Amino acid sequence: MRVGLVLAGDVDNRSGGFYYDRRLRDRLRERGHDTEIVSLPWRSYPRQLTDNLRGRRIAARLDEFDVVVEDGLAHPSLLAANRRVEASTVALLHMLASRARNGLARRAVRRIEGRFLAGVDAAIYNAETTRRDAAPLGAPGRSVVAPPAGDRFAPEISAAAIRDRASEAPLDVTFLGNVVERKGLDTLVEGLARIERPTATGGPDAAPDWRLTVVGDTDDDPAYVDRVREMAAEAGIAGRVRFVGRLDDDAVAARLRESHVLAVPSRYEPFGMVYLEAMGFGCVPVATTAGGAVEFVSDGESGLLVPPDDPAAVADGLGRLADRDRLAEMGVAARETYEAWPTWTETLDDAVDFLEAL
Repeated sequence: MRVGLVLAGDVDNRSGGFYYDRRLRDRLRERGHDTEIVSLPWRSYPRQLTDNLRGRRIAARLDEFDVVVEDGLAHPSLLAANRRVEASTVALLHMLASRARNGLARRAVRRIEGRFLAGVDAAIYNAETTRRDAAPLGAPGRSVVAPPAGDRFAPEISAAAIRDRASEAPLDVTFLGNVVERKGLDTLVEGLARIERPTATGGPDAAPDWRLTVVGDTDDDPAYVDRVREMAAEAGIAGRVRFVGRLDDDAVAARLRESHVLAVPSRYEPFGMVYLEAMGFGCVPVATTAGGAVEFVSDGESGLLVPPDDPAAVADGLGRLADRDRLAEMGVAARETYEAWPTWTETLDDAVDFLEAL
């Protein structure tokens, strides 16, 4: 079949959603389907809505395909086109845009998302949580959940190596993601600031010494980055917080191999592929309860789940990892969760099977 994969922006964008899109495109082609990227401009939400003025032209382009898979980030551009297109349309939802907004903006985007979901024939979701959140918006009845996998790096690391690493000091914490407010770096920094340095004599009750490495693009919201830096400076911990910017995959893998903890206490994380990838290295994830991480992170066993905007919970969780035996066992459990999770090939075959059935 001929498949059109509609995106807002460049398919080579390095965010997790675009990585999923690339993997789906490649798996469709491996399964023998003629698959083409249809890229719409990535612009502000109001400007995306203006694309509906050329809905007839977009619909004519999409009718060249048998099935059209529409990344949810492109939804504002597709309302008019989807009313005209004859091909089967499938929403690919990595997240609900309304969940990342507040107040009046959330209500307005929620209505628009509802119109988009009511206008497609089926949906592919990245998590049961996303499917559940979409249901009240009038999401289509035909759907499948095909969650991201964590085997992008395919790390080889033994339980013994994870246990050995756990004994090393200081506690090595990594934040990985674009440095924007939704990802909760400010919550992490405030939580770490509440953890005191070990006392001069050490002892069983001494708080852990720690280091934080922030990996991710700092250009999306420079004002937010400056605010986080100021928070660290005012708390007297700036010397223990290192910003290294965006890294390539090899450097990310090297960073995770050295880390004890991957901490991204997001305000909303629709799935949290980064948690699962880190778990492959035996890193203990500190993940948010707001989103899909609850589907694979077992709190207190293979990771820690913290509510959004709760630095006290972050401090408490990281403080408990001062027990290096606990850190080691949770790291091994994280690796076991990763090993039991479906691979990219397995999860995307579920998506391709679903599209073929349409």
